[in-house]
Amino acid sequence: MTDQPLVKGSKKLLNAWAFYDWANSVYSLVISSSVFPIFYGALTLVKDENGKVLDDTVRFLGTDFNNDTLISYVTAAAFLVVSFLSPFLSGIADYVGNKKVFLKFFCYLGALSCIGLYWFNIEQLWFGLLCYFTALIGFWSSLVFYNSYLPDIAFPEQQDALSAKGYSLGYIGSVLLLLICLAMILKFDFFGFEDESTPTRLSFVLTGLWWIGFSQYTYYYLPKGNKKETLTKNVMFNGFKELKLIWEKIKANAPLKRYLGAFFVYSMAVQ
Repeated sequence: MTDQPLVKGSKKLLNAWAFYDWANSVYSLVISSSVFPIFYGALTLVKDENGKVLDDTVRFLGTDFNNDTLISYVTAAAFLVVSFLSPFLSGIADYVGNKKVFLKFFCYLGALSCIGLYWFNIEQLWFGLLCYFTALIGFWSSLVFYNSYLPDIAFPEQQDALSAKGYSLGYIGSVLLLLICLAMILKFDFFGFEDESTPTRLSFVLTGLWWIGFSQYTYYYLPKGNKKETLTKNVMFNGFKELKLIWEKIKANAPLKRYLGAFFVYSMAVQ
């Protein structure tokens, strides 16, 4: 953080906030959507020389799972942790005034977990799935604190444009890194690799380093947060109380309730 905190609504502060999207969106594209799913499938499927699948089961914790089912269980478990953890932590961060500490913690947890995927192999399946699990928790939990900064740094009339700017930077940054990773994987011989395996694993390392590295610009300018009160049991559960109030408002708004239900089903399909 700078010696003199930037004033609310200042261009430099808004740009610093939006730039975190540039830093962390690489997780969504490289890990969640493109490179890692293909890597996981190749690692856990047994195929013949014609590409026909001979075996799609993996053994984990003494039990045989379909490879897609196993990763779905891990993903669901991670989202379950995030759904319970987020209100609890946001209540603490809002009232104790250390949002940046939480944002950094989950950022580093997610990024270092991405780097850990470099060592993902079928013999150490538990380690790879653990890294995938903690990376997902780190990514989504960091967004809780990142988004909670918006009303603190931007005036209401600035927030829509700022959110759009963040999304734009996220798309640009993630596509840029994905192109770099795909170039390494598809042209592995040009980069001096023997096959696609090493550059694929290096893509996970680059994702973590990109996330950590570019987020430093955000951390430099974002304020720590204003301390409101000391940590008590009531403060710790304020996030859940706010969720209850929001739920009461949603129940009274039928169109919003239908939209959220549809979005929930859509999100399950996408995830």
